[in-house]
Amino acid sequence: MGDTIHGEVILNKPLKAMPGVRNALSRVKRFVEGTPPFVESEFDTSARYWERRYLSGGNSGAGSYSNLAEFKAEVLNEFVAANAVATVIEFGSGDGAQLELAVYPSYIGVDVSHTALAITRQMFAGDVSKRFIHSSEITNEDRADVALSLDVIYHLVEDDTFDSYMRSLFDAALRYVIVYASNIEALTPSPHVRHREFTRWIEANRPGFRLLKKIPNLYPFSEKNPQHTSFADFYIFERETT
Repeated sequence: MGDTIHGEVILNKPLKAMPGVRNALSRVKRFVEGTPPFVESEFDTSARYWERRYLSGGNSGAGSYSNLAEFKAEVLNEFVAANAVATVIEFGSGDGAQLELAVYPSYIGVDVSHTALAITRQMFAGDVSKRFIHSSEITNEDRADVALSLDVIYHLVEDDTFDSYMRSLFDAALRYVIVYASNIEALTPSPHVRHREFTRWIEANRPGFRLLKKIPNLYPFSEKNPQHTSFADFYIFERETT
């Protein structure tokens, strides 16, 4: 993929010499309202969109900050503690803002953006309980009690990208998969957002998992307050034992 080639060039440079990383590191802990500083009409693939977004100083979006991040952290931290979860793997680890609120014994963050990975590796450099890998580096050994997908599925606009992501997500789960996303079929004016009824894919492709619980969002989407509300809910799936 083109983003991988681009990413290899980035990784060969010292972190502080990477274009845009200084800016991204300085902004990652605060929510930046408005659109990213690149033109969305340039969208070509999901992976390249996110690489350009992070490289230009953009962040993971409103869902990783403020009241929405706190809501997600409360649900996830409570679930991890209540179910004796020892390991977590997240597909779409982003800029690390959400992770700063997490209480996980052991964590693997996976992302398609080399820039985002460079940012999070520096943010959590002294934390041996966390490691970060590119999506192309996933192996069969990279599995965990819980596989997480937070605010990612509706950004997977290509069918093959969506299918590959879902297979990786469920294959990595030893016990549970937790998805935070919309669950409808709908296109949007934004080229990097496509809502999917992802539960249909699970029914067809991963019948060994059952929906354990759905947790509605405390802050359902409102056009009057889009930065602090969301169309995503929590869906918790459990691997059935035989």
